[in-house]
Amino acid sequence: MASQTSPVLGLRALNRATLARQLLLYRDAEHRTTARAAVARLVGLQAQNVKPPYYALAARLHDFDPQELSALMEAREVARTVTLRSTIHTHTADDCLSLRPFAQPGGPERELAVFAKRLDGVDLDRLAAVTRELLDERPRPIGDLRAALVAQWPDADPLALTVAARCLLPLVQVTPRGLWGRSGQVTLTTAERWFGRAVEQAPSSDTMVLRYLAAFGPASVKDMQTWSGLTRLRPAFDRLRPELLTFQDEKGVDLFDLPDAPRPDPDTPAPPRFLPEFDNVLLSHADRSRIVPGDAKGRTWKGNQPYRVFLVDGFLAGIWQLDETADAAVLTVQSFGTLTRAERAALAEEGERLLTRMAPATNRQVRFGQFAQPVRARRAAGQ
Repeated sequence: MASQTSPVLGLRALNRATLARQLLLYRDAEHRTTARAAVARLVGLQAQNVKPPYYALAARLHDFDPQELSALMEAREVARTVTLRSTIHTHTADDCLSLRPFAQPGGPERELAVFAKRLDGVDLDRLAAVTRELLDERPRPIGDLRAALVAQWPDADPLALTVAARCLLPLVQVTPRGLWGRSGQVTLTTAERWFGRAVEQAPSSDTMVLRYLAAFGPASVKDMQTWSGLTRLRPAFDRLRPELLTFQDEKGVDLFDLPDAPRPDPDTPAPPRFLPEFDNVLLSHADRSRIVPGDAKGRTWKGNQPYRVFLVDGFLAGIWQLDETADAAVLTVQSFGTLTRAERAALAEEGERLLTRMAPATNRQVRFGQFAQPVRARRAAGQ
């Protein structure tokens, strides 16, 4: 346990530290970084849908061009794959090949167990071998893969077969799926075939604790377990304790951090940021109050549909929607509370910046108010 004399980090201190790690506090030439470096630093980007990684980088990087990430995907330097919590992330090639073994017990294996009853009579080792043979032969749309597996196991549940395949093997969604401004159905191949090298040994828990704290700290053991989907990580924190700083939050929870990591002054200005649905910063702590105020809980989802959100003064303050036609783009900002004149002006400026970078339409508008229509479902099929 941390000593009772451990320094206490207040909510704003945690907020500013997390924003700094997440590249959301500063975005200027002095703090400029590349898209590839950002993907590696953040240990991947949530990518359940195609566009969120692009909006995540637009919020974080100076003069981000979405074609930069698309070019990395086409060059096979980054890719979409299932890792943490058995959800799709955009990772660097190195992380695609190493994080999957690390995340396997906390995500894919757990998801596989959910479908086990629908796989009676299916030998999982053979299913993995057949899937590997099919996808090493050529990338296959998920529907084609499902049909080929059903031909081998006609009595098994078709969905369960494809879910099991992605849980058993590290698979990659090949381009043009995931490219900016392009469309493409989910088409899969093995990570080994896509990158031309073998899956690596899983990094140690100690290594991943350090990477997690660099991207999301200061944080508790439970925070990292929420992010990774894994349990029993306390021994790793205990081993690293001599190398780490220890704090407590205002609730008395033990927090750990890297000695040289940024912990800005709590009064450091935090400019507004427009974030995608499923953004890393929203999902990677057990206690999300450092970003999500209590009165915002439950207001960023409608049924099982998430909204895109924006931050004001570093904290979640509302939701946004972008409606595009061939020649017009309207960004609607819907606040959860009253915005000051200065906050509205800053949000409008940030919204204009977002539209300039991400919407090719000639006519662009930022408006404040209720959404004109319900947010359309954006969850991608074939995760």
